[in-house]
Amino acid sequence: MTTDVTIAWKLREVMASRGMFATTDLVPLLEARGVHLSATQVYRLVTQVPERLNMRVLAAACDALDCTPADLVQVVRAAQEKPKRHAAGGVSPVARATPDGRTRKPARVSVRRTDQ
Repeated sequence: MTTDVTIAWKLREVMASRGMFATTDLVPLLEARGVHLSATQVYRLVTQVPERLNMRVLAAACDALDCTPADLVQVVRAAQEKPKRHAAGGVSPVARATPDGRTRKPARVSVRRTDQ
């Protein structure tokens, strides 16, 4: 079974903890560090988990917000599901216990037409 790993992007939370609630508040801070992104690009950076992230943008965001990359990125492991187990050669799940503790299996029947 494989382990599914995803990323939790915490940029919006870090910005909020610094009192920055508008995504456009980050634009001038990045500009001052040589990273030129439009307001739309910064909005996407803040509100969505990036597929790819330029290291220069990450470094500028960390410097502007006085944080580390670990504050912005959290690795999340998905809960692993246990494989379903099926009874093999044991008692059928349909089997019922009798009052004396023995199990009783359903009897096989054959259905026949009575008019023939």
